[in-house]
Amino acid sequence: MARKLDARRKKLKTEFTKARGYWNALWNDILDLSPEFFEAYMKFSSVPWKNGPLEPKVKEFIYIAIDAATTHLHDQGLRVHMGNALRYGATKEEIMEVLQLTSVLGIHTVTMGVPILFKQLEDAGRGAEVAPKPLDARRQELKDQFVKNRGYWSSLWDGVLQNSPDFFEAYMDLSSVPWLHGVLEPKVREFIYIAIDASTTHLYEPGTHVHIQNALKYGATVDEIMEVFQLTAVLGIHTYTLGIPALLDEMKKAKIPVYGPVKKSATKKTKKKAKKKAVKKAPKKKAKKKSARR
Repeated sequence: MARKLDARRKKLKTEFTKARGYWNALWNDILDLSPEFFEAYMKFSSVPWKNGPLEPKVKEFIYIAIDAATTHLHDQGLRVHMGNALRYGATKEEIMEVLQLTSVLGIHTVTMGVPILFKQLEDAGRGAEVAPKPLDARRQELKDQFVKNRGYWSSLWDGVLQNSPDFFEAYMDLSSVPWLHGVLEPKVREFIYIAIDASTTHLYEPGTHVHIQNALKYGATVDEIMEVFQLTAVLGIHTYTLGIPALLDEMKKAKIPVYGPVKKSATKKTKKKAKKKAVKKAPKKKAKKKSARR
């Protein structure tokens, strides 16, 4: 669909490829139709690539995580950034670990829902049913094992552990796999969690607090965490990469040209014809009235 690039667009394509390290066909129509927007996005998305301290493959891990997250599931971007990560030297094991870390996002149904359940029980006068109790031997063992596997504890887990130790144990085993068998640095794992929690498709503040705290504990710097935010913030561009092809498809169906002057709509033509008919009919009505008077 895109036309042959003029000098300005060629320059922008070259600059994007240099700054971001790749080019993909999904950018063609965007560059063609709105070089102004493309240039602004290029500058916005290139900041962490020009100034950020994270190595290229880790930057791509962030993109993989936010695209693969259950709150987004953006197949096209996921494939692009997996390809980029492999090109930057990422291994199959590293990318598998990113997916494992990202796949536990569904647990937030529980960590968000349980406190609400407790509050509603309290408001209904049934708070005693979920009142905190000293941990029995099994629950204490599970808590200790979680801290050993995952390296932290949060009050978010208290209600889950107290009221459903079986579910807590199953989640602990699932979420611990990358921590027990993975190859990524602990702080990089936390970067993945920060990205999927802070993403515009999730915005889960409790988890963002927890994992920033963990990342700092593992030695992350302010600049590194700021870069995670910057990389994650570009997710909004998918409105455009999804929307432009859809717009072009619908214009094609409607037989509206993408380039050149837009033809007058059928509605306007219909209105003109209606006016002409009205003008022709008007004298006939007057004539009838005169003949009636006679």
